Amino acid sequence: MAGERGGGERGGADRPAVLVLGDVLIDELRTPDGSTDVAGGSALNVAVGFAVLGVPAVLAGMVGDDPAGALLRAHLEEHGVPLLATAAPLGTGRAVSDRTAGEPRYSFSEASRRRTIMATPALRRAAARADLIVVSGFPFDDPDEVQTLTALVPPTARLAIDANPRTGLLRDRAAFAEGLLRLAARADLVKLGAEDAELVFGAALAHGTRRLLASGARAVLETAGSAGAALVRGSERTDAPVTTAPGAIVDTMGAGDATFTTVVAALTSDESDSAVLGRAMAIAAATIRSPGGLLRPAV
Repeated sequence: MAGERGGGERGGADRPAVLVLGDVLIDELRTPDGSTDVAGGSALNVAVGFAVLGVPAVLAGMVGDDPAGALLRAHLEEHGVPLLATAAPLGTGRAVSDRTAGEPRYSFSEASRRRTIMATPALRRAAARADLIVVSGFPFDDPDEVQTLTALVPPTARLAIDANPRTGLLRDRAAFAEGLLRLAARADLVKLGAEDAELVFGAALAHGTRRLLASGARAVLETAGSAGAALVRGSERTDAPVTTAPGAIVDTMGAGDATFTTVVAALTSDESDSAVLGRAMAIAAATIRSPGGLLRPAV
């Protein structure tokens, strides 16, 4: 899967320095039986997923000095993921998944709606050392945030993006598309789901993929739920169906993050796209057979 761009040797040939940044928050799960707080946010899921796959990574995100932040820190410590916590003036963010009436309904706290990434000296140093920067969940509709992110990514680093747009967080669709395309021009991989394409580009997944590739992205990881996933590089396309696994499907929340994490972890490998996608589908199948968003190894 290796692309053209080569990172340095700061993390060693087999252990590149990986920085994950983006959404780190509490997922509050409300069901008829009550409410449960769990560690969440797409960037956290990706960083912990890397740890499960044996890829060390540092996570940067907005985490407050509050009980919710303590829960997140304990979860990350349990999985051996170092945290660079950036300022959270409104406290730790929270996403509420209300499942009391069947289909989940999502809402976000003000802290999440006003998410930001503060370029602290520690974060700048981590970015400068990184061979790979992974962005998962980001306010691409805020030009100031986009400028901050652009300045953080060194020209020698690989870049992987999952914009992960959410209806409750998206303020300006046109601005989000513009910001995403600006960073995609530097990206080795961009993940785009069918719902993401409709939300950001107001179009089908194939159209969104074409927009990203035209901007300069080297590859697009398409995810389409039960229709599987595909890796698209220019005129080359590799498709993979969903994988069956033992047990019932419990929670689809982590499927996209697991797929993205697995593919990004193979960016510098010599494996074929088909092999990488097949493994990603197997890991996603295992992940959705457990509650929460934690990546689960394939059975």
